[in-house]
Amino acid sequence: MISLPLVYTILALVAYTSSFWYLFIRLMSKRTPNLWCYGLLVSLGLLLHGVVLYQDMMTPMGINYDVFNLISFTSGLMLTLSLILSLIRPVLPLNLIGTPVAAFGLILGFVYSKPNQFIELHSLGLDLHIILSLSAYAVLLMATIHAVLLWFQDRELKKKQKKRIWVNLLPPFQVMESLLFDLIITGFGLLTAALLFGFFTIDNFFAQHLAHKTAFSIISWFLYGALLIGHYKFGWRGLKAIRFTITGFILLAIGFIGSKFVLEMILGR
Repeated sequence: MISLPLVYTILALVAYTSSFWYLFIRLMSKRTPNLWCYGLLVSLGLLLHGVVLYQDMMTPMGINYDVFNLISFTSGLMLTLSLILSLIRPVLPLNLIGTPVAAFGLILGFVYSKPNQFIELHSLGLDLHIILSLSAYAVLLMATIHAVLLWFQDRELKKKQKKRIWVNLLPPFQVMESLLFDLIITGFGLLTAALLFGFFTIDNFFAQHLAHKTAFSIISWFLYGALLIGHYKFGWRGLKAIRFTITGFILLAIGFIGSKFVLEMILGR
């Protein structure tokens, strides 16, 4: 017998796939996508994604903070923010990357999440720390995807390729670069707030196996901070900004996903 969560997951993937191909075909044929049509398809996928995630995360014993649930949550939140951003900035093509990322996160969460990872009791401060952390990861994931697309654009411009896929699909390089720093500023602010709440609400980092996560998060915070200072004081941009952005997120992902993966999947804690 097919379970409802499986049905919801399949329907969400159908909505994600349909929205992706609709947007891709429209952009490749140089026709303006209907934002309402695309938005409704993605919103349906996100709604079903949220239903599946709610059933996985909300348990009678507490909230299931399994690593794969968090990947699913972050990818869905990232696509939600990307869709909202598309309503106010001309960056709809960015969803060509965001939609597959959300679909992949949904599959990981549904297939691999475990029902025995949860937090029974937690304070308001810890809840805020978790929400701010996930929001920071989602925004900085968007920034990283943005940086990768900028790298593709930069490559096509410098090599003077005849078929410039990303140059033609995406907004001008300067517009994309401006949005990249807007995303980094937002993500940096959320990460700062998350770290502050963590320091004030978590009693023992070593007993709770948070030392590695905290160390990588702080290093990443310094990298993003250095990039912002370098950009506004010394004019850093282009490939240097792209490298800083990607490196910062890799460190953040190692601390966030890597630590939880090792503890839950390898050490069984």
